[in-house]
Amino acid sequence: MSDNKLIKAIKEKGKTMEAEMSFFDHLEELRWHLVRSAIAVVIFMIGAFAYYDFIFETVIMGPSKPGFWTYRMLCKLGEALNKPGFCVKEIPIKLMNNEMAGQFTLQINSALLIGITLGFPYLLWEIWRFVKPALHEKERKAASGFVIYASFLFILGILFGYYIITPMSVNFLASYTVSASITNWFSIDSYISSVATLTLASGVVFQLPILVYILSSLGILTPKFMRSGRRYAIVVILIVAAVITPTPDMLTMTVVAIPLFILYEVGIMVAGVVERRKKAREEAAL
Repeated sequence: MSDNKLIKAIKEKGKTMEAEMSFFDHLEELRWHLVRSAIAVVIFMIGAFAYYDFIFETVIMGPSKPGFWTYRMLCKLGEALNKPGFCVKEIPIKLMNNEMAGQFTLQINSALLIGITLGFPYLLWEIWRFVKPALHEKERKAASGFVIYASFLFILGILFGYYIITPMSVNFLASYTVSASITNWFSIDSYISSVATLTLASGVVFQLPILVYILSSLGILTPKFMRSGRRYAIVVILIVAAVITPTPDMLTMTVVAIPLFILYEVGIMVAGVVERRKKAREEAAL
């Protein structure tokens, strides 16, 4: 009996060690996925650092110049609607640096942000490579376009944030004054932070359909629940639009809220597709 207990204990210990080895193997694999993602970000960062003059003057400072694409389109829209107030002819923005290493750290930080933004699709691909082996064949097929869809939505959100939300916010905040005796002098860090936050936040918010897909696959969200909560979603979307855009005018809030509402409706359709697939698999299993 004692021999049997000893053998059983050895077997249990072997299973425990095997499980621990498997866990550490997964950690090691995840580490290498993250390392490769970090290398990709560093490569894009070096590229941004090398071409920083063009990136700073054209991309980063673009929303602060009247010749920016968004302002030119607003001028054309104003001409078509006979609303000259739409045209932005001047942006009274003055930037300053009040730190010894301010401009150097500015270049490093902004190049890093650009590296993260450009490297995001590759990061998604590495995450997919890590998760894929743990999925069943049907789950792999169902999620096969994850990287493409998520990257597309992220890029779409980045473009929306950069060309719509950021210029409207910059124009409003640069022109807003409480008193004529106060002159607006913005630190360059504040400007970079605002542009980066508004742009990247839009890219993250546009991942809503992907989040809905994951929650629907886990059985947490259903299309019925999302439809019944549409009125509450509208209120939340308006609050999010008000937070994202620090401008008080309804036009800007509406421009931001409409794409978010469209994303919510797309999320309902995504949840519906997931639910139909689940029912089809259940019927096939019977």
